[in-house]
Amino acid sequence: MRVTSHSGLKSSSCCVDKKRVRVTQNVASSRKVQTKLKSFRHKPFACELSEKRFSVKSSLNRHMTVHTGEKPFACELCEKRFSSSLIKHMRVHTGEKPFACELCGQRFSDKSSLIKHTRVHTGQKPFACELCEKRFSEKSSLIKHIRVHTGQKPFACELCGQRFTQKGTLGRHMSVHTGQKPFACELCEKRFSEKSSLIKHMRVHTGQKPFACELCEKRFSGTLGRHMSVHTGQKPFACELCEKRFSEKSSLVKHIRVHTGEKPFACELCGQRFAQRRSLNFHTRVHTGQI
Repeated sequence: MRVTSHSGLKSSSCCVDKKRVRVTQNVASSRKVQTKLKSFRHKPFACELSEKRFSVKSSLNRHMTVHTGEKPFACELCEKRFSSSLIKHMRVHTGEKPFACELCGQRFSDKSSLIKHTRVHTGQKPFACELCEKRFSEKSSLIKHIRVHTGQKPFACELCGQRFTQKGTLGRHMSVHTGQKPFACELCEKRFSEKSSLIKHMRVHTGQKPFACELCEKRFSGTLGRHMSVHTGQKPFACELCEKRFSEKSSLVKHIRVHTGEKPFACELCGQRFAQRRSLNFHTRVHTGQI
């Protein structure tokens, strides 16, 4: 009769466990190799600069323009150049808007704009600030918001040196110097320095109110920022000079002019200047005889 010692059993069990681990590791390693081989088979074209892989060579060529900065596609109408096909850009000229919102019927020239717009209805805000937990519906809005914390103002006016956190704000500011208003309303011929201002203005004529308050069900033609402060009482924008607080940034900007004495709005007829546009509009009626 053969007797097996406990130590022998333990040693044998240990060997089995080690073999199992080795087999498991080999299987896992084999799977990784298989996955890589599969990737190589299905995506045989690799970028040497970023190791990204593509299934067709044309996709790799398109991707390479990211590294080279090459823009081989030129628009025949405005001579703007692009790294990828012109289909999306051409809709600027044709006015084609093939993507429609199923909830309000608003149409868009590209799918990404439709996806962003849909978040107005769903309230979805997938992009969160890690510093204050504020959430945004678009990544670009989060990037702009981060500058509130960092104080970064990368956009400078070449004429007066004033700096801004957003490119759009600089664009708005430039109209103070140039007086340019390239966007005209076809219904009343009122002109605007920004396309977004024209879009907002058009709702005066259409009566469209796409923004609904979830708390009181009131609807608005513009965003709900101003209205929501009625419910929350929140005033996140503070004047650094007198600590007065405001629910909107635009109200703070107007208030700052009390301290700086800045009067960016000038009457074209007599040259008198005003701190606010509405004051200029009221003043203009003196010349037109409306007052």
